[in-house]
Amino acid sequence: MNCLKAASFKKKASSCLLILTFLIFAISCNAPQQIESKKPNILFISIDDLRPALGAYEDSIAITPNLDQFASEGMTFRQVFCQSAVCAPSRASLMTGLRPDSTRVWHLGDKFREINPETVTMPQHFAKFGYHTVNIGKIFHNYMPDSVSWDEPDLRPGQFVKPDWIGRDGETFYISEAVNKSQEIRRDSLLKLRPVRYADGWNTGPAWEAADVHDSLYYDGAQTELTKRTLTRLAKMDEPFYMGLGFFRPHLPFAVPKKYWDLYNRDKIPLAANPNIPEGAPLHTMNSMYELRHYDGFGHIGHPTSDYRMSEDTVRILRHGYYASVSYVDALFGELVNHLKRLGIYENTIIIVWGDHGWKLGDHNSWGKMTNYNIDLKVPMMIRYPDQPNRGAQTFAITELVDMFPSLCELAGIEVPAYMQGASFVPLLENPDLNWKKAAFSQFHRRPNVSADGKRYMGYSINTEEFHYIEWYRWDHKTGTRGEYTTAELYDRENDPYETVNIAENEAYKEVVEDLSKQLANGWKKALPES
Repeated sequence: MNCLKAASFKKKASSCLLILTFLIFAISCNAPQQIESKKPNILFISIDDLRPALGAYEDSIAITPNLDQFASEGMTFRQVFCQSAVCAPSRASLMTGLRPDSTRVWHLGDKFREINPETVTMPQHFAKFGYHTVNIGKIFHNYMPDSVSWDEPDLRPGQFVKPDWIGRDGETFYISEAVNKSQEIRRDSLLKLRPVRYADGWNTGPAWEAADVHDSLYYDGAQTELTKRTLTRLAKMDEPFYMGLGFFRPHLPFAVPKKYWDLYNRDKIPLAANPNIPEGAPLHTMNSMYELRHYDGFGHIGHPTSDYRMSEDTVRILRHGYYASVSYVDALFGELVNHLKRLGIYENTIIIVWGDHGWKLGDHNSWGKMTNYNIDLKVPMMIRYPDQPNRGAQTFAITELVDMFPSLCELAGIEVPAYMQGASFVPLLENPDLNWKKAAFSQFHRRPNVSADGKRYMGYSINTEEFHYIEWYRWDHKTGTRGEYTTAELYDRENDPYETVNIAENEAYKEVVEDLSKQLANGWKKALPES
């Protein structure tokens, strides 16, 4: 009898174990996938017009605790160059993995999707591998959101979605009702003169504003709130996401909450170390500052090559506004990081932060971008990703924005397109001191209406560790081909980092010029890492 009871007990226990095993299996099958088993998410953050004005880049003035903290957890690239120092060409290049002479996007009005409708952008490529793609803010050029690239294109904060604002850029909004009314009146007048305009005619008003309001009342703050809500939704999805988030500040106008202006003592912000155009430089190298000239009180400013000099008071206000704008974006970035952590997806998200080109703050007697000088070409780029080695490391290896496309593919474990014209920087993440690219390549199209001599040029730039060399050619914009060589510039990066003296005609540098000219002609492929 005891034997029969024992056998019965074993049979029941075996049945219970079988049922329990089945239930565990069923629960695990129906439960959401664990975060670790998903491909990493991508948060792709652009900060418009951001030069390396961050504490992580040893800028002693910038108050950027959140981006500095991010740098301490990731990798900071200290020698990054954009491929063209103006929005549309730079962004078209990095978003396609192709250089400007391949995209044929050379200036603001060039639209890559019209030039080559079959172009595959980075988010399109990620979508092929199961990523859900979302765009908020400025990733491509402002009025070119490129809806083809995204599952959810051009999301905007609800309060900024109005029929008259469809073609309006996020950078053009102010708090002041008087300014808003003035913008409407001037826009109506401008559109009567010419119906197709940059920013749909809204880019008028003061060059700065410091309203004492909550962060979310300015556009970047409002879209940060939208981004947080969107991330909350995306975190619940089974597939990974690729979100492009483009901040508009520190682009002009420097309109941000007053508390970020209050972080700085204006009198202690140093002036530019290189306030004059480079000695011996051809005059057509400089842009006309037409961007700043659109704002109230700046219609009179002269060309940088002229005798015009801005008053020190105005210089200080503009520099103050730029730094206040950078601190504003830094605070918004910190909010996003905290939100990712609350959602539990921070550790499984690749976050890359970058500027599309630099910006002159009185450097070379100028304001804005649009030159081949390194104050416009050098940009910040920082990345943090799951299971990253060397957290908090920096690399001084030469890298380019065109490298981002193949690098993110490799980090996400998806196929890298064979036609990429950049190099994946993933090996640098493992070894920041690795021998890397021999040079970075950039270019700029100087148009006649902004050139000091009224002629059209294309300037081709090569940056090596020691030198920055530029060759200028006449340019046929109708065929997109260069003509005769006109002149060259050479700057000693070690001894003249602010590019104050062009030494291309100095006989002592004749062999350097000849060697760099050959390297420039050989192109980017010959400068790739040997490994």
